[in-house]
Amino acid sequence: MSGEHAQFEPAEQQAIRDAVAAGEKPLCPRDGATMTARAIGGGSFGLGYARRREWLMCPKCKRSVLFDRRRGTRN
Repeated sequence: MSGEHAQFEPAEQQAIRDAVAAGEKPLCPRDGATMTARAIGGGSFGLGYARRREWLMCPKCKRSVLFDRRRGTRN
């Protein structure tokens, strides 16, 4: 069994968010693969707000990170 965590560490998540905010292609900090982005909408059913969330997935190690595009945070 590997000693690596299944999720990205907080510093790795921040590096990915910083790359996206800078307009760069996000790379997986574990294996260097270009991460695949999937936009996730929110605020349906007439809630009066819309969150633009981004879900970035690594095609090699299958780890992912989810964050709010506007705030650059997980929540």
